[in-house]
Amino acid sequence: MAKQTVAFTNFTAGELSPRLDGRTDVGKYFNGCKTLENMVVHPHGAATRRPGTKFVHEVKTSSEKTRLIPFEFSTTQTYIMEFGNQYIRFYKDQGIITLTDKTISAITKANPGVVTATSHGYSNGDHVIISSVGGMVEVNGKTFKVANVTTNTFELQNVDGQNVNTSSFTTYTSGGVANKIYEIASPYPTADLFDIKFAQSADIMYIVHPSHAIRKLSRTGHTSWTLSTVSITGSPSPALNTGTGKFPSCVTFFEQRLVFAGSDDNPQTLFFSKSAELENFTTGTNATDAMVYSIASNKVNAIRYLSAQRSLLVGTVGGEFVVSASGTTSPITPTNIQIQRQSSYGSANVDAVQIENVTMFLQRAKRKIRELTYNLNIDQYQATDLTLLAEHITEGGINEMAYQQEPDSILWCVRNDGTLLGFTYARAESVTGWHRHIMGGSFSSGNAVVESVASVPTDLNEDEFFVITKRTINGSTRRYVEHLELFDFGTDQKDAFFVDSGLTYSGGAATTISGLDHLEGQSVSILADGSTHPNKTVSNGSITLERSSTKVHIGLGYTSLLETMRVESRGDGGTSQSKDKRIHEVTLRLHETVGVEVGPNVNNMERIPFRSSAAAMNSPVPLFTGDKQIEFSDDFNTDGFVVVRQTQPLPLSLLSAYPRITINEG
Repeated sequence: MAKQTVAFTNFTAGELSPRLDGRTDVGKYFNGCKTLENMVVHPHGAATRRPGTKFVHEVKTSSEKTRLIPFEFSTTQTYIMEFGNQYIRFYKDQGIITLTDKTISAITKANPGVVTATSHGYSNGDHVIISSVGGMVEVNGKTFKVANVTTNTFELQNVDGQNVNTSSFTTYTSGGVANKIYEIASPYPTADLFDIKFAQSADIMYIVHPSHAIRKLSRTGHTSWTLSTVSITGSPSPALNTGTGKFPSCVTFFEQRLVFAGSDDNPQTLFFSKSAELENFTTGTNATDAMVYSIASNKVNAIRYLSAQRSLLVGTVGGEFVVSASGTTSPITPTNIQIQRQSSYGSANVDAVQIENVTMFLQRAKRKIRELTYNLNIDQYQATDLTLLAEHITEGGINEMAYQQEPDSILWCVRNDGTLLGFTYARAESVTGWHRHIMGGSFSSGNAVVESVASVPTDLNEDEFFVITKRTINGSTRRYVEHLELFDFGTDQKDAFFVDSGLTYSGGAATTISGLDHLEGQSVSILADGSTHPNKTVSNGSITLERSSTKVHIGLGYTSLLETMRVESRGDGGTSQSKDKRIHEVTLRLHETVGVEVGPNVNNMERIPFRSSAAAMNSPVPLFTGDKQIEFSDDFNTDGFVVVRQTQPLPLSLLSAYPRITINEG
């Protein structure tokens, strides 16, 4: 019997394909995982539990699919836009934007309840948020639909259009305000939302879709947005934006020009505006004139994306092209423009994403993400397959991508089945690792479904990352806008937020926590003053704690799981693969962690003790950094996996793992 210690020093390769189970000759085998679920790979090497998501607001109509689109003026003026069925709503600073207060002077106890607010100016169907009401506190913090308006009154309906019966509510005493949720009309129905593409410059965003005239979204204030139809100057040939078949499907900015491409009638044609005159498409031979250029190829392949890098990258259904000037350092003009094919993989109808100096695009079948980057040695762009070692991760296809730059470089992807995928990308450090994320809660009889993602930068240490998640709540379909909490929560576990669609209570010691209507009927996971608390079921929008607490995080629980690849140790008898072996002990090197389980498989897990005998029982277990040595409950087998799991609303950061194994060399 030979005894060996195996080192899993980092997890930078992420979750690897089952087809690599025997490839111990591949370097990334030793840095990869068989399973990496609700864990994020860091460029430093650790695998850390992803933060939970905080509930922001329900979308306007939960029965209809909705999309998130970012708007970035600066790091201090960023917005997330909710594009729904012919409307747009706006979010800033992790909250939905509303109009000014309308003072409430009365609310009746009736079916439906009637609100008095002098000269409110609302219309039937408007959505309002009521707050600060005295007496009838049951209405505070909730969103209602306005019905049967008069000059000074309106009736209350819930967001599904059903009358709100306030007869059993506490009697109204005084105060309160109503705030209308700000939105503007748009021409895009639900079916068109995920084919929209856009390009932004300062306070102007150009929006395109092949079935709609070009639109321009302009912002002059938080509650001052205008969506207008663009009337271009000039008469380019072929025609642009003049009617059905002439509307472009792609847009970007390149060298002070606005570029459109991919109309139904001319799917391979690019339209460049005049230099510094973004809506002027008057063509000519002067250096600043507009240009029209069609890609010459043996097949008609529609343009799917435009990406402005050192050159203009053009992805079509049949291949990838570069638009540049004939002189490598010159700007493009009507007399020097050239288009060259770089590869022939073909692109799906999903906008590409720029990371560093690289363009990430989705291949035509929506299964492979490729990294289009310039190679100086061959003087050409190359498109490397980033899913080669984890082809299983994108099974079913991807339909949307978003990039979160801080705190770690992660490309987030939405898989067609609603699974959220993350790809940690730090090419300079050779870190390229996939991880899967299943949101807490459920939809129908399966997992909760992620439908849209978007990210915006901030002037803080972390970008804001938003999702729309679809769940079954109290028997009904609900779609919620949520944002991922900070990866760096600090050093106090009272601030650790590891629940989904959650909210935080912070205030005086309390046992009853309300305002949880969006989780009605759900069993929720709870962290109270830094300690775990038994799950509770939300009833009438509230829960009752078993102990009074001052800071409570409440939301849907989720499981974080890391399973290593099969251990590999080379001794005198060669490889340990296929031999009977037993892991009898494992050391986990942890960082700011508490409440973790470890074992050989998910059906045989043991919780690691973290509380010492000297610790006070009335205080939370402090976060632990260091090595935990655990006796391993395993039998002899030919596999040899180490599984680490976190099911409690607490942090987990695994730096490395060192299993000690006994190998039967007989």
